[in-house]
Formats: sequence, C-alpha cells, structure tokens
Amino acid sequence: MPQPNLPFSSSALNTEILQKTEPVSIPAHTEILRPGQYISSIPLVTKGLLKVITKTEEKELLLYYIEPQQSCIMSYLAYSQNSPSQIFAYSEEPSEVMLLPVSELPKWSVDYPELNRWFMSLFTQRYTDLLDTIHHILFNTLDVRVYDYLKEKCRLLQTNPIKISHRQIAEELGTAREVVSRVIKKLEYTEKLENTKTGIKIV
Repeated sequence: MPQPNLPFSSSALNTEILQKTEPVSIPAHTEILRPGQYISSIPLVTKGLLKVITKTEEKELLLYYIEPQQSCIMSYLAYSQNSPSQIFAYSEEPSEVMLLPVSELPKWSVDYPELNRWFMSLFTQRYTDLLDTIHHILFNTLDVRVYDYLKEKCRLLQTNPIKISHRQIAEELGTAREVVSRVIKKLEYTEKLENTKTGIKIV
C-alpha cells in the first residue's frame, strides 16, 4: 500500500506520523465530529474532501472545506484550549485521513517547528476564508453567492456538472431551498448554469 502524501518537508516528522498513526478510510457523507465532543485526534486529510459547518436548530452554514494535505484548525483550537468542539465535520466524498493523536502533539510541536508553522498557515487561511464568507453575505447578492459556491464545489470535487440538490445548496449557504431554486432558474436564464441529466453544469 503506498504511503500517504504528507505536507511536511521533515522526513523525521513524516516518519513519526506514519509510525504513530494509521490511515483511516471514511465513506462519503459520514459525520466525523459534532459539538460537545472533546478532541482526541486531529484529522490530516490525505485523500478526498471534508467539510466543516456550524448549525442552529433551523439553519446550517458552511465554514470551510478541508482538502488533501490540510487539517481542521477548529479541532486544533479546541484541543489547544482543552475545550469541546463547536463545529460539525463530515466527509463530502470517500476520504482518507491520518488521525494525529493529540497526546503526541506537545512533543512534536517542540521537536518539529514546521508543524507549528503548518497549523499557523492553516489558521491564516481559515481566517481569510471567514472574511470572504462575511464579505459574500454582506455585499454579494444571493445569485453571486450560489454561482461562486457551485464553481468552488466543482473545483474541489473535480467535476462539472456536479450532482447536488437545491436543498444541500440552501443548507450550506444558510438560506431556504425555495430561494435557491429561484436563483438557479435565474442563473439558467442568464446562461451561467445549465441543468443536465447528470447535475448542474457551470457554463
């Protein structure tokens, strides 16, 4: 079995991770983490795609995706503060992850400064993503948000057209399915999208 592709240049750190963890295969649409759980390991994605969302009783909002060679910064923050998770994490497609045991992180952080720099770069990236999300919500119309969301989804899943329901789009953008359906029709009318037998296609 080929070794997972890890994001670190330090061969010693890669060796430690491979010795102390095992690749875990996760089926698509599997819940990995929910609010209230304490963190025993932090996922490092080597294949596939995870998504992180926040929920209320009525709505949910997509926070960010975790691509290969990335990890969940919200899980890392919960671990570092010894506090329970505040987010949900799901596999968006069949995925493989290395579960970094938090019991090893203090030692690895001292022995391998690259690990700290990696987590800090992820934090910076997620902060930028959050600012982009706020900008979209405050300043962009919903048709722009839906179109940009679908373009990014196609990029992440490397497919166009994309098989996705109006309900899922609405849930991840924190709006109503009926509203999304109207927006999709508008985007079709302006020839930015096309509904096909295999899904929604970015034109």
